[in-house]
Amino acid sequence: QVQLVESGGGPVDSGGSLRLSCMISDLRADNYAIAWFRQAPGQGREAISTITNADISYYANSMKDRFTISRDAAKTTVNLEMESLKPEDPAVYYCAIRFHGPYGLDWDKWTKYDYWGQGTQVTVSS
Repeated sequence: QVQLVESGGGPVDSGGSLRLSCMISDLRADNYAIAWFRQAPGQGREAISTITNADISYYANSMKDRFTISRDAAKTTVNLEMESLKPEDPAVYYCAIRFHGPYGLDWDKWTKYDYWGQGTQVTVSS
């Protein structure tokens, strides 16, 4: 079955930048969408962005100014570029994949996703 592995998390200074990657393996579908979520301690899972196999992306309104989602040419990695990181950004960041659309609908609902990575921790020091 498909596997997702996040990487790139770690400590960063407030105002700094970080690039997270989600490596996808054993993907055999042509129709899918990959999303990034995050979860801070004691909080629910928060949607950040998603990108479809057609390279259509959607963002949470609160994230679109600082976060950018992209996919590499080989379509095996989805990246999340994070800029101007703030003290409220620390969380475990997860990537997830779904195989049933429409992908623009309910993309921010974590229950719509079929498989998840193990997450990568981001910490921001002020």
